[in-house]
Amino acid sequence: MEQKYPNKGLYRPDQAKESCGFGLIAHQHGEASHELVSTACTALARMTHRGAVAVDGKTGDGCGVLMQFPRSFFRKVAEEEGLWLGRSFAVGMVFLNSDPKIAARSRKILKKHISNETLNVAGWRTVPTDPGVCGEIALQSMPRIEQIFVNLPPGWTAYDAERRLFVARRMASAENMKLKQPDKVFHVATLSGLTTVYKGLVMPENLPKFFPDLNDPRLKSAICLFHQRFSTNTLPNWKYAQPFRFLAHNGEINTIEGNRSW
Repeated sequence: MEQKYPNKGLYRPDQAKESCGFGLIAHQHGEASHELVSTACTALARMTHRGAVAVDGKTGDGCGVLMQFPRSFFRKVAEEEGLWLGRSFAVGMVFLNSDPKIAARSRKILKKHISNETLNVAGWRTVPTDPGVCGEIALQSMPRIEQIFVNLPPGWTAYDAERRLFVARRMASAENMKLKQPDKVFHVATLSGLTTVYKGLVMPENLPKFFPDLNDPRLKSAICLFHQRFSTNTLPNWKYAQPFRFLAHNGEINTIEGNRSW
């Protein structure tokens, strides 16, 4: 039988279309390594053509890496910050307002709801970043990025903790939204003991430059999900950068109007 697409491998021209680029890389035997994280970042950079770029040439539509919880890395950086962590802990990646007073209020709200779920906040870490790789448009809305370290009660299973962390995050977000001041609302990108995410409005090749953590050989994972966004129905926003907390997608699933249009 004559081949319809000779010498094209898995590529099918009739399936080509504009949409986000994303991928997943994992070690077959579950062995965590920094090499896998580095490879994921390299793969992400090679998908630049699958994402949108602003007129400043440096602001992307959002990109990032979702990875397996790097427990040993977080424990080491927490020690460097003088934080005490118990046997089980979780970490949240939080986008705060750049205004110190507003950021302090947001921390207080999040800490209150975490404590309400019988969890203990060990402290905060300012995530190292390099704003120099960001475009002017991204800098206008760049949040203060911090990690919150949460100690979990002994004896809890991972999923018991995830449920409590989920409730704490949702309750904190609900209280914050009542302020009805969109520019002062914080965003919890992740709050988990199973996964973490590094994302932002930067070009893919600049993600490891913006987040030096991604170049730290102590940061290891056996699974990485990476995404470069090309939005057609929402404006670029730091919190809309993908991957999200548990997934990444390349279709119009984030608005009712988008679904109805399809």
